[in-house]
Amino acid sequence: MRLFVAIPLPDEMKTSLVGLMHALKKAGVKGNYVPVQNLHLTLAFIGEVESAATVKDALRTVSFKPFRLSLTELGNFSDLLWVGVKGNQGLSAAAKAVRDALDAAGIDYDRKKFTPHITLIRKAAGRWQQAAAPKGDSMVQKISLMKSEQRNGKQVYTEILSLP
Repeated sequence: MRLFVAIPLPDEMKTSLVGLMHALKKAGVKGNYVPVQNLHLTLAFIGEVESAATVKDALRTVSFKPFRLSLTELGNFSDLLWVGVKGNQGLSAAAKAVRDALDAAGIDYDRKKFTPHITLIRKAAGRWQQAAAPKGDSMVQKISLMKSEQRNGKQVYTEILSLP
């Protein structure tokens, strides 16, 4: 099974992001738009594992204090278009705690530098630079271990563990 650790987004923030995606579509930006139910902020991508048990055990050792999540600018990694998240100590500490727990348990994960962002469009093409970044902020109260699977040709994310 394919796993990742993420911050689920509140409905108000998703509404703001969906408004931005509609504006991008209207402006002619093409690509694979992320479905609203799949919008999230990844703290650690784990990938394929045989069983989630070891990952769950590792994550149960993680503690974090609630922190504010605020949307910032639009950005991209090549053809992946995203909305940035204002960096803060709470977010950095939560990401570090998750990654430290995975390291301590010997669980392999993608060790790229943590760049907080919410993916909007994969394989994006078009002029998106003029789009205004969405407004939105909320308090993060939980972190989720998510399972990713293909169902009927669509990517479906399912929460399999919630922290705290």
